Amino acid sequence: MIETVVAPVLNRVLRRNSWALHELQPYAGRSTRFAVPLASFSFTIGETGELYAADPEARPDVTFLITPGQMLRVLARDETVLSEIAVEGDTDFATVVNRIWHQLRWDIEEDLAVLFGDIAAHRMVEAGKTLDRWRAQSLDGLAHSFAEYWTEEQPLIARAGEIEGFNREVDRLRDDLARLEKRVQQLSPHS
Repeated sequence: MIETVVAPVLNRVLRRNSWALHELQPYAGRSTRFAVPLASFSFTIGETGELYAADPEARPDVTFLITPGQMLRVLARDETVLSEIAVEGDTDFATVVNRIWHQLRWDIEEDLAVLFGDIAAHRMVEAGKTLDRWRAQSLDGLAHSFAEYWTEEQPLIARAGEIEGFNREVDRLRDDLARLEKRVQQLSPHS
């Protein structure tokens, strides 16, 4: 059970954010499941607000159904993805879990320092930040390249100017058709 490995890490983060433990305490005894492709993680809230591995046979009070793409965005701390995750069960409990996720802060450098020392932890975190900036720049460049390819080389996407021109032509055609209909009505003997 991966929960037995993950729960202590999450509890360490929760203890550093004691407000989160206080928010979870009223939900003691309730459980939540995070269902991701090929796996699911279930936790039960303890009396202190800490998390414990849930009984695999127990029905969770709330389930978060997360797609692979959403999981990558969650790990990248993309705040917009949280509104896209499907939720089943107790909405009040889900709201509290969602709020905690939004506001929870993990000082990863402090945890790494315990294992590797202060200097190595600082360098690891800085390397992670550099990699994250590189990832963001690469994705931005890739998106720009695809957009350029689809508008210039293989026109799947219309440029804004082309759309505006098309709309003007449609408006002109509509106006011409209306004028033609009026002329036909004027020339028609049944008018």
